[in-house]
This record gives sequence, structure tokens and C-alpha cells, in this order.
Amino acid sequence: MVLYRLKEKIQLSLRQEKEKKQEIHLSPLPLQTSQTEYKTTNSMVQPQQAPKVINVVVDPQGQCVPELKPPVCASPSPFRMKPVGLQERRGSNVSLTLDMSSLGSVEPFVTVPTPREKVAMEYLQSAGRVLTRQQLRDAVACSHLLQTEFMEIPMNFVDPKEIDIPSHGTKNRYKTILPNPLSRVYLKPKNPSDSLSTYINANYIRGYGGKEKAFIATQGPMINTVNDFWQMVWQEDSPVIVMITKLKEKNEKCVLYWPEKRGIYGKVEVLVNSVQECKNYTVRQLTIKQGSQSRSVKHYWYTSWPDHKTPDSAQPLLQLMLDVEEDRLESLGRGPVVVHCSAGIGRTGCFIATAIGCQQLKEEGVVDALSIVCQLRVDRGGMVQTSEQYEFVHHALSLYESRLSAEAVQ
Repeated sequence: MVLYRLKEKIQLSLRQEKEKKQEIHLSPLPLQTSQTEYKTTNSMVQPQQAPKVINVVVDPQGQCVPELKPPVCASPSPFRMKPVGLQERRGSNVSLTLDMSSLGSVEPFVTVPTPREKVAMEYLQSAGRVLTRQQLRDAVACSHLLQTEFMEIPMNFVDPKEIDIPSHGTKNRYKTILPNPLSRVYLKPKNPSDSLSTYINANYIRGYGGKEKAFIATQGPMINTVNDFWQMVWQEDSPVIVMITKLKEKNEKCVLYWPEKRGIYGKVEVLVNSVQECKNYTVRQLTIKQGSQSRSVKHYWYTSWPDHKTPDSAQPLLQLMLDVEEDRLESLGRGPVVVHCSAGIGRTGCFIATAIGCQQLKEEGVVDALSIVCQLRVDRGGMVQTSEQYEFVHHALSLYESRLSAEAVQ
């Protein structure tokens, strides 16, 4: 009897100990609490810290193990990061990533912001930085600040869907460089119902003080758009054409669209009266005719400007701009000055921006190159194509300012 009771007592003790171990092992409370606390206390990331994606993984032993992973984008700017959410990782039961929409002073990723086009247009219509003559000289010395300023300017390129003209792509030298529909030049054909015959990759550009149609910026003519080009020059009564490209730079940049002596392009006859070779550009005196009417046109061909780059000196461009300005003043009452390179935005944009800026310096004694470039991009997307070209415009303006100062002293 005593042995039986002793054996029963030992079995009871072993059974209680076994139940106690099972209770500790099966308890899920610590795991659930740690996950909840982790998600609650870590839903914010301080903007000063480099963003990291943090995964909380439950291992087979029931432990909560945080795992740090480097961000997909190495940039410190949170705007460049892709939004993240719940993800599944192979071999784990739970994986949480931080909600990046909770960044302190940063715009949320999840909420829909103001449409990009509206924000870009508001910037282009309001941005500006007026520079005195001394501030202009200081700006030229700080190229990195000009580069930073340039990168903030929206390009305002046109979506092909905005141009509702079948087969208009056949008349574009570059498929991504298109005319802004609101300011594009409409050709006036004999048959207006043929929408393609009204199309040319060209835009009216405002000048100093917002003067309407001071310039036309266009692409270098193609073999199938030469007639359209001369039709535009005649239609708009343009007194001057400025060409800032070679015919070929690795690839074709522009076709030879004028004759050696006489040529007929559609309904426009072009006569070359004289050719003058200057140091950095060639000047041709032209007569264009249609029917019984005739007009004089001056053609400047500037060839010492490399594509996507800038010349070694701003002096030749400045002299070209001054010559063109003199011709423009002698042709008051006539139409816009036509300016083209290959795409009609980079070197073309630099020339027009410099012309407007020099006029502002002369009239006001200050210049706002940022506002000028923004105005150009409202009229034609991508004008002044690179930060180097933006710097070059400032160099040209500074050179003109020095000339004005020297003239004032004399």
C-alpha cells in the first residue's frame, strides 16, 4: 500500500511538471504583443535619418527578429524612394515594412498630389530671380548654383497624344520634341481640311516684356518639310532666319534648304543675292517671291556651336545676336525672327534667351534669366536644353553687361 501511494504521488508530480512546460511553450501572447508594439512605435521615420526598410520576421522558434535592409535607392532624398507596403518574404510567416507616407515634412506617397502638369505650369509662370549687374557677375562665378537652379525648371515637353493630327510624326525630326499645341505655328494651306498640311514643328515665342510672336523656334528642316519651312517664312513675313547647326554632326542635323542661286520650294521661289563669309558665321541676302510679290530675307548660318555643348567663348554668339537685333529694328512691322538648330530647343533656346536678356539689361539694368527660360518653356518645351547651356546664357549676359558698363564709362 505504501509503495502504491508513493508511485501515484511521483506520477502526479511528473504530470504537473509536463503540463507546466506545455503551457509555457504554447503561449502566443509575447509574440503578438511584440509585433503590435513594434508597428505602433516605429510608424514614423525622421527625415534626418537615411530611410531603411525594416522587416519583422517570425522565426521557427517563435522569436521576433528585426532585419535591416538597405533602401532600393541610394539617394538620401525621400522623394526618390518608391512607396512600399506589405510584402511577403519567402520562408517567413509575417513581414512588415514601414509606411513611408508618414514622413515628417515630406509629401505623402499614398495621397494623390496636385497634377504634375498644373504644378509645373505654376512654376513656369511664377519662378524668377532678378539679378543686378553685380549679382549677375557673382552668379557666373557660382556654376554649381546655376546648375541646381536649372534642374528645378520643368521641361514641359509635349505628350504626343496632345497633337490630334494623323501622321504628324512624319514631320518631326525627333519623336520626343514636339510643338506646344497652344503656341504652335499653323500653316494655311489651300485645303484646310487636310490637317497634316497645317502642321509644322514650330512655335511662336514671346520676346522681351511678353511681346507676342517675337520669334519662331523650329526644328532643322527635313527633306519632306523644306517646302513647309519656306511657306512658314513667307506666311509669317519673317525678315531674318538664324541657323545654329551644321548640316551633319555625326548624324544629319538639318538638310540644305536653300539654293546656290535660285530654287523653287512649293509656291515660294528663293533667290540668293549675296554671300558674306564672317569669322564665325555666314550671311546670305535672300529674296523670296510668291506670285507677283517679293520680300527680302537675311539668313545667318552660325556653325561654330557643337550640338548639346557650348562654344568656348560667348563673344561670337553675342555678336550674332547684336547683328540680328539690328536687322530686326530695321524691319519693324514685319514678322517674327525664325531661329532653328536641329531640334529647335537647345541652341535655339540659348540664342533667344540671350537676346531677351540683353534687351532687359539694356532697358532695366537688371536681368532675370530664370524667368526668361521659364517663359520660353511655356511656349516650347525643353528650351535651353542642358545646365551647361543655362550657364552659357549667363556668361553671354555677363559679357553684354561688361560691354554696357564700358560704353557708360566712355
